Amino acid sequence: MSSDMTRAAAAVEGWFTTDERPHLVGTKCTACGTVVFPPATAFCRNPLCRGRGSDEVALSRTGTVWSYTDAQYRPPPPYQALREPYEPFALAAVELEAEQLVILGQVAAGYGVDDLQIGTRVELVVEPLYEIEGVPHLIYRWKPMPEGEQ
Repeated sequence: MSSDMTRAAAAVEGWFTTDERPHLVGTKCTACGTVVFPPATAFCRNPLCRGRGSDEVALSRTGTVWSYTDAQYRPPPPYQALREPYEPFALAAVELEAEQLVILGQVAAGYGVDDLQIGTRVELVVEPLYEIEGVPHLIYRWKPMPEGEQ
């Protein structure tokens, strides 16, 4: 993408920040303390809680690969690929230890299933997903951490 990244926009508003050290945005129930992602504002997602209030919380920037797979094949109709030609990508379910959440996301550009295994440490990054009228729209992704930083 050749666009000016200073004009970038989040592909999904309110789910993550796009600053130098991005993080996912979750919510924490004010009644029971349950933390969820994506953010929930109407009611607590804990089925044992009737809470309706929540506070926004910054989630951990790093986690551990809990599971992973790849998307080798283009989606069938009526679904469309974002780019032509279709580019396969990897997905990782990442456990955030502090929050006890598993969050699914694409793996960073340049990485695939050969770079992952259960237990691989990853960090959150923000990368372009697509462009509209020259403006890159960003999405969060999981990037494997160098072995020395794990």
